Parts: sequence; C-alpha cells; structure tokens
Amino acid sequence: MKKLFLSLSIVASWLAVSCVEESNSSSEELSSPKISIRLTDAPASYDEVLIDLQEVRVHFSGEGEEEGGWHTLENVNTGIYNLLDFTNGADTLIAEEEFTVGEISQIRLILGENNKIKKDGVYHDVKTPSAQQSGLKLNVHAELEKGVAYRVWLDFDASRSIVAKGNGTYSLKPVIRVFTEAASGALKGMVFPVESKPYIQAISANADTFSTYADTTTGYFMIKALPEGNYKVDFNPVEGYQIKEIDEVELVNGEINDMGTVTIEEAVTAG
Repeated sequence: MKKLFLSLSIVASWLAVSCVEESNSSSEELSSPKISIRLTDAPASYDEVLIDLQEVRVHFSGEGEEEGGWHTLENVNTGIYNLLDFTNGADTLIAEEEFTVGEISQIRLILGENNKIKKDGVYHDVKTPSAQQSGLKLNVHAELEKGVAYRVWLDFDASRSIVAKGNGTYSLKPVIRVFTEAASGALKGMVFPVESKPYIQAISANADTFSTYADTTTGYFMIKALPEGNYKVDFNPVEGYQIKEIDEVELVNGEINDMGTVTIEEAVTAG
C-alpha cells in the first residue's frame, strides 16, 4: 500500500505538565517523560472529510545519542477519522508514548490510501500526490525531561487541505497548524440565527487570518490557538444575510474570549 508521509517538526512551544509520582521509599521518583498528540480540525464545507491514519513516528535522540533516528510509536489509535467530528474546540487523542530523556525533533503521520470526502451525499476519493510524500517540515527541538508530559495539538485545516481539481477529482495538500493551549488564546460564541451559517474569520493586526464555520445546528463557534493581541472578527453569512464585522476583539494567552451571542441581520431588500 502506498502511504503518505507528513513530516511535522513542531515550532510551537510545548505544554509541559509536571507529573511527579511518589515512591514507597522516602525519596520521590520522577516518571518517564511522555508525549501525547491530539488531532483537531477547522470546519469545512463538506459532509465528511476522512483521513486514513496508519502510523505515527517521531525522530528521537536519546540521552547521549548524537544523531538518533525514527521511532514508530506503539500506542497509536489507527483508523479512519472524520475530521469534521473534531471542530470548534473538540479533539481526539491519536498517539501517546513514554520516552527516555532526550530530544524529539520531528513527528511524522503516515496515511494510507482510504482518504475520502463526502460532498452533497456522495463520497469522492482524495488522491495523495507523490510530491506530497516528503511532507510538511516545521522545526521542533523539544527536550524531554523526567516527570514532564508534553502535549501537542495538530490542527488539520480540512477546508484548505482539500483541493478540487477541474476534472471533478480531489487531492490532499495538507495544511496543519501545531499549537499548545498554554501559548495561545481562543475565542468562542454563538451566532443567531443559526440559518445564517457564517464563515468566521479572526484577522490579527499583522493580517494573519484564522477561520472556522459556525455549527449548523447550534450556531456555536470556537477558534483556538490565536496569538495574543487584538483582532477584527468577520462573519460572512450565506445569501440573505448581512456581513458583520466586530473590531478590537482582544485575545490573551491561556484565556478564552467569549463573544456571547452574535446576531446576524437579514439583508435589506430594495423597495
């Protein structure tokens, strides 16, 4: 089976959580360092976006090793994931492993061939071009120490990752953000009416843009991993409703800004 290699070197800082275990002796014994990897997603205008997760590997150099090598993780929840199950703040654990003291420089997801989208009730295969097998490369350098758990989220942007071809086929060009909640803020809220179905964009002062869709059943929305600062939040609804812009929305690291209920007005008709 052909497999797609997505090489992810994590640039975001790691969320470190001390986890000291008490031994039966008078001294304390620190547990082995542990890394957990969670998958989340930004909503997309598809019925389903399915990825076939086969393996997770990390490039690890143990204490005293100069070069290290690739290690296939044993505790991986393999299978087919619908990315749209993990939107607006939801996530799922895909891998967790204990290591010795050392350094992790890269993470690699290995996908199988059963990647599909469902659009208007019809499933379409999603091709993984050979040019993508070298993967996405972002630098990591995470030092693993005893007694510390490292948690990282992979935000798979389904909307931007699926490329529609002119011949009616689709291909996978992965767009993945890596983040920790400790080093970023978030915003959430509800849109009313739900039928407005807005595409929501948070735009920072330096024009970085983060986006999501409001839930089509409840109107709930959430955008995670926003760098600290002020944002303009745009609500772009379906036809029949007016665009809404809210300026000076402040995000603080480690906090969630609750925007409450955002009302989307109906479009004004002439006459």
